[in-house]
Order: sequence, then structure tokens, then C-alpha cells
Amino acid sequence: MYRIGNGYDVHRLIKGRKLILGGVDIPHNLGLDGHSDADVLCHALCDSLLGASGAGDLGKYFPDTDNKWKGVSSLVLLEKSGELVAERGFQISNIDTTIVAQQPKIGPHIESMTINISETLNIDPNQINIKATTTERLGFAGREEGIAAYAVALLQTK
Repeated sequence: MYRIGNGYDVHRLIKGRKLILGGVDIPHNLGLDGHSDADVLCHALCDSLLGASGAGDLGKYFPDTDNKWKGVSSLVLLEKSGELVAERGFQISNIDTTIVAQQPKIGPHIESMTINISETLNIDPNQINIKATTTERLGFAGREEGIAAYAVALLQTK
């Protein structure tokens, strides 16, 4: 049996925070605001995995009202989401993601993000696809007010 899930996340860009995407610290003058490290790529991916397995969403397991998750690396959230998927009898077939950001350029960091995610979820890097796009200066991402990410995960029963 196969199941598919999608995820979406967005965070505001602010001064004084690191920009973390896919567990990679990307040099930039702004970072993402959030309770954890605000890694929109990992958050969207968590939601896609949890959704595909029928386990709910990120907020159910890692609420921003729980100080246990304050400042935590989103790779930890991703690892725990992967464990929940496995506990429910599924394995990851493949993942496809898109990061929406006007700046900085994401392309040079995609390989490192892929490695981080593959190691965190214990899957082959070839099962992961990460893309990046701009909005041609349209909307909040185009005005560099925030960054968004979309993710789709295909699971299969073990």
C-alpha cells in the first residue's frame, strides 16, 4: 500500500536569527523567526511525512507552547517524525520538496541539505529531491519578508 502526504510551512525573516534550511546554516543577513530553529524545509517535510502516515501534523507532536522544543534543531523534529512513520508501519519511498525564497541563493546548499535529511531519516539521498525557486519579487517571499517550503512524501507499507 502506498500513501502520499503534503506539507507546507512559512516563517518570517528577521534580523538577529540564523537562516537554517534543511539543517544547513546559510549565510544571510536575515534568519527565520520561530519557536524552534524555524527550518521551513524540515517543518514542511515533517508535515508531509506525518500526513502520509495518518499521524496528524507537526503541531500535534511539537507544539510551540512547549518549551522542550524552544530553539531545537528541526532535524530533531524530522528524526522523530520519521520514527513515528516507522512505528505506524511505513517506510519512505521518496520525498520531493520546493523552497520558495527570493534571497539568498539556495542552489549551492541543496547537496548539504540532502545529505542532512538522508542521514536524519536513514534513507538514500537518491530518495530526496530539493528544489528552490523565487517568486520573481511577487508576494511576501518576493519582498523578502519570509521563506516558504512545500513537501510531498510517498510512503509504502513495510
